Amino acid sequence: MLRFFILLGFSFLFLHLHATGSISKYINMKYSYISFITIFVLFFLTIVQLFFYIKGDKEAEEPCEHGCEHHHHPKTWKEYIMLPVLIFPIFSVLCLPVATLDSSIVKAKGFNFNVYNDKDTSAIHEFLQPDSSVYYGTDGYDELMDKSKKKFSKQGNELILSDEDWLQGMETIYRFPGDFMGKTIQFRGFAYNEDNLAANQVFIFRFGIIHCVADSGVFGMLVEFPKNVHYHNDEWLQVKGTLTSEYYQPFKKTIPVLKVDKVESIAAPKDQYVYRNY
Repeated sequence: MLRFFILLGFSFLFLHLHATGSISKYINMKYSYISFITIFVLFFLTIVQLFFYIKGDKEAEEPCEHGCEHHHHPKTWKEYIMLPVLIFPIFSVLCLPVATLDSSIVKAKGFNFNVYNDKDTSAIHEFLQPDSSVYYGTDGYDELMDKSKKKFSKQGNELILSDEDWLQGMETIYRFPGDFMGKTIQFRGFAYNEDNLAANQVFIFRFGIIHCVADSGVFGMLVEFPKNVHYHNDEWLQVKGTLTSEYYQPFKKTIPVLKVDKVESIAAPKDQYVYRNY
């Protein structure tokens, strides 16, 4: 019977995530149909498990033809360990509030991602840019990025990154910075203040999900204002300006920088995450 309740719990868990929209906090919504199908698969398995349980009870009540008794196998220690492991995700999702990643995560962990590190295990590289090359072969990734460059180059001298193409646009800009230098770019995100920034600089970030929250990262761009400003961490801004570049010492490399002409404080969007579209 316990298996029945665990399967029922997981069925309701996925149903709850889709009904509340919280599923977007865990996966790229491009794959939401998979988790939606999972609801029906789990409900089917739940019914099957209930059938086996009822059938087993009936067999236990029937006398054995040879006068033998039905024996129940005692649970092993592995089964007792697996029980809380299976129940915990059900409890955590249904009983605990879904937290949205914010600047406190950036402050605690920094924006350091192993996907960008060299084969040299002693080297640590910190980057702002999305990089999905790990999911492709060299030729496949180059072809993908060439298509992205053509797509965004068609917008002319003014590039507006919507939430739908935010992650793809950022990856393209970082991949081909020379093709976008001097162009006007507009995007929105939350402010993050780094200790070593100038008084008129701030990072604008979005948490991006490539496939699921396990491969999520904080991505964005350094922006520079005409005069000294102060924006609080997690304050949402929409910025528009001209793309330039500068050598950023902490990363030991030249990175794109947006020189802001126009800035506007905005409310946080309903879905604060952005997703990689292909």
